[in-house]
Amino acid sequence: MSQTVDRALSILPLLAEGPADLGQVADRLGVHKSTALRLLRTLHEHGFVYRQSDQRYRLGARLFVLAQQAVENLDVREIAHPHLVALNEKCGHTVHLAVHEENEVLYIDKVESRYPVRMYSRIGKPVAITVAAVAKLLLADLPEPERRALAEKLDYPRYTSRSTHDATAFLAELATVREQGWATDLGGHEESINCVAAPVRGADGRLVAAMSVSAPNVVVSAGELLGLLPLVRRTADAISREYSGTAVPSSATDPAEEARTP
Repeated sequence: MSQTVDRALSILPLLAEGPADLGQVADRLGVHKSTALRLLRTLHEHGFVYRQSDQRYRLGARLFVLAQQAVENLDVREIAHPHLVALNEKCGHTVHLAVHEENEVLYIDKVESRYPVRMYSRIGKPVAITVAAVAKLLLADLPEPERRALAEKLDYPRYTSRSTHDATAFLAELATVREQGWATDLGGHEESINCVAAPVRGADGRLVAAMSVSAPNVVVSAGELLGLLPLVRRTADAISREYSGTAVPSSATDPAEEARTP
């Protein structure tokens, strides 16, 4: 990266801390005021910074418009899919990705198990919202008033003896999920199927999706599936970093790459 571009980009995180005058910008960059002024003028011309009436500079509206456009154009499924495939290659079980839309939780991606027993789930179909692990994660992330209002409107089918039976129990479970940062469905929808799920977060820390690994008891026990939770969470974290644009140190192990390693 050229020195001029590097210096110009260095101004943006400085102004993210709050408005700054020409002298403060020059001092932070370690350059003469004339150099800082040229950089600020260029950024101002493009709408990335704005000069206030008190002669201090702040971030410009154009920057926020571009950021919003970038977020709106992100496709979490496209970003997540290679990680889901890598996780499936590692563990062999069914992997799902789900999102919360208009009071439903929908599967938007699925990688099938390598085992003969397959999951009934389909991409584009809603999940059993009161028992599915991905649903618990996504709903647990809602603000408390929204969680409570939604929980009180839901029906609570008794799919199995382990199904969540009412709003009070559901809210208590969501509180636990919110605190621990992961969720399970251990026979709540089907007696023989277990699932563990982890959150995918955006740059603001809010959930944009949830991913899970599911398997029947005939293939793996609930305890063995829970043993995969660290790998599931690392994979979800890798998707979150890529989705949010968070830099990953070069020495860090990519969970998706780790999942490819036998």
